[in-house]
Amino acid sequence: MEQYLPDIYQKSIYTVDYSKLMSRGIKCIFFDLDNTIVEPHSSTPSKKAKDLFIGLKQKGFKVIILTNSPKKRLKPFKDYFGIDGISSACKPFTGKLKKAINEYGYAVNEVAIIGDQIQTDVLVGNRVGITTILVNPITEKDCFLTKCNRFLERRRMKKLRDHDLFCKGRFYD
Repeated sequence: MEQYLPDIYQKSIYTVDYSKLMSRGIKCIFFDLDNTIVEPHSSTPSKKAKDLFIGLKQKGFKVIILTNSPKKRLKPFKDYFGIDGISSACKPFTGKLKKAINEYGYAVNEVAIIGDQIQTDVLVGNRVGITTILVNPITEKDCFLTKCNRFLERRRMKKLRDHDLFCKGRFYD
């Protein structure tokens, strides 16, 4: 059950304390795309997200998008934000995340992942041993497969809540 428990839980990517992450030794942050950075099915990246990523890069973070979406979906966001990206990541399987961490030359204690799903983002991060940060989804709209994941996620969150490990809306870092 603890494999689904995020290290940090915040309202959005804009409320995460990135200075605190830096003080913990985090140098590289993987971001999920859909419902973390942008709404699913949206093709318009926001200026607010771009400003966030510019600021993070200026602070010295390596910022990378890690998405289960195909390359065609990822490319416009990667180009607009001017950051690296990994498509078809097959989260929660760890292969592409482990490979990326090794290729970029980071130790697991220097890496964090931020996403909106415990079934994919938190689980893959915990399996690899990196810092996991859960944020609330931007919208209730989801792709079909994500809707299935949300059903399972609600069951997992209930178990975590019943064991007083996690409560949706009770943010912490």
